[in-house]
Amino acid sequence: MPGLLLPWRAGRRKRSDGMKKRISRNDVIFLAILLAVVTVFLVVYERTGTRADAGACVRVTVDGSVYGIYALGEEQEIPIVQDGVTTNVLTIRDGRADMTEADCPDKLCVHQKAISKNHEMIVCLPNKVVVEVTGSEENGFDSIAR
Repeated sequence: MPGLLLPWRAGRRKRSDGMKKRISRNDVIFLAILLAVVTVFLVVYERTGTRADAGACVRVTVDGSVYGIYALGEEQEIPIVQDGVTTNVLTIRDGRADMTEADCPDKLCVHQKAISKNHEMIVCLPNKVVVEVTGSEENGFDSIAR
């Protein structure tokens, strides 16, 4: 069966000169265009994304109970006090909420990025603090049904 040409081997012919195929100019152009399109898409998505609207706020819960609801449009620093001790400090600035201080050992909540989009969260597990962005216009649809 040496003369039998199998379909999955039809395109695999060895080069007679023994050299590997190099990346052509067209391959480089294609990759550059693809990279540019992906970059533009990511920038546009990040800018427009699912940002919270102007009436958005953050809901702070401590150990499952609502500690307070604060507007993202108003710059403020909120100390979160538990048992008479300030455990965390939430800072709202430029429409973003950021956990700036915490007395927990790992400080993972402090290292999380500032949040501003609907349903984004900052969580401090040792202190049982959850900060979530909520919009003023909540509807019953999920992200797929929108």
